[in-house]
Amino acid sequence: MKWRRFGPDVLPMWVAEMDVHLAEPVVRAVVDAIALGDTGYPEGRPYPEALARFAADRWGWTLNPEQGVTVPDVTAGIGEVLKAVTRRGDAVVVNPPVYTPFFQLIENIERRVVPVPLGSGHRLDLPALDAAFRAATGTGGTAAYLLCSPHNPTGTAHTRDELAAVAELAGRHRVRVVVDEVHAPLMYPGQPHVPYLSLPGSDEAFAVLSASKAWNLVAFKAAVVVAGPRAVADLGRIPEQVREAASHLGVIAHSAALDHGRDWLDNLLADLDGNRRLLGELLAEHLPAIAHHPPQATYLAWLDCHALDLADDPARIFLDRGRVALSSGPEYGPGGEGHARLNFATSPQLLAEGVRRMAASL
Repeated sequence: MKWRRFGPDVLPMWVAEMDVHLAEPVVRAVVDAIALGDTGYPEGRPYPEALARFAADRWGWTLNPEQGVTVPDVTAGIGEVLKAVTRRGDAVVVNPPVYTPFFQLIENIERRVVPVPLGSGHRLDLPALDAAFRAATGTGGTAAYLLCSPHNPTGTAHTRDELAAVAELAGRHRVRVVVDEVHAPLMYPGQPHVPYLSLPGSDEAFAVLSASKAWNLVAFKAAVVVAGPRAVADLGRIPEQVREAASHLGVIAHSAALDHGRDWLDNLLADLDGNRRLLGELLAEHLPAIAHHPPQATYLAWLDCHALDLADDPARIFLDRGRVALSSGPEYGPGGEGHARLNFATSPQLLAEGVRRMAASL
């Protein structure tokens, strides 16, 4: 999709795909499975078990594989959990600007989007969350909070204190929390990932995780929904056909990445960290009017282009004039106006060319 959506004269720096070769252990696991003819239905819990080993090693989180189920992808898992714990017309709180599919997903399952924009510095606005939770459940209704952690598109890594405050608010107002942690393996030095389900007060919450983003495996469809101890029964409300719909080859690829692709991930993060710093230097040199906070996680940069006076959608200008494709800021909801999202998971040479084209478009 990244390289085929636009014409050959367009440099794509938009959708969350990386320009990388796959980790060799992943390639070997998939090729070996195909050579054996192991292309049937998945069985057992190999993916939750591999995720548990990775979580213990990287995050110090003891994850019980019996509390996890495999689903086709993160978005599908989120949708099924929201359907399981809310009713039609219920509120689902989100923090825009946020991952674009959240809005359509919530509307498609006939729930109501309640936006609580991020506060200063792209941090969670806890007083606003408190007010939204109170309003959503004040008449005895049910509500959910769909949290992106780390946050897409801003790259914010929520702190332990922030997440603990969320858990306290959710518990007080009886709001069910669903956390998208797909970018959790992509944390930069000094920014530890805090698994939401590792916190006190998260017993009724859910986390949805996948190796898809960190190892560039979106073509291998698979993800895991993990439930807190008091939410495990809700997993049974996810239809069996969904729990059995993950790709068997996806499970094999993702499990191999988590178990045997950690050195590859460390090398990737070093390269991404270099690109993260390079992008800051390039913007300072060629586009100093763009306000840019280096992301604490992900390979996505959230660019504030208001000072360039490019109206609400600067990505459209960069595409039309500079032939470089970024993601449109307004699509991320309130607060996205005047912004664009740039994917810097590419070579330093292409990253420099992308910024050069952006500057030339002005």
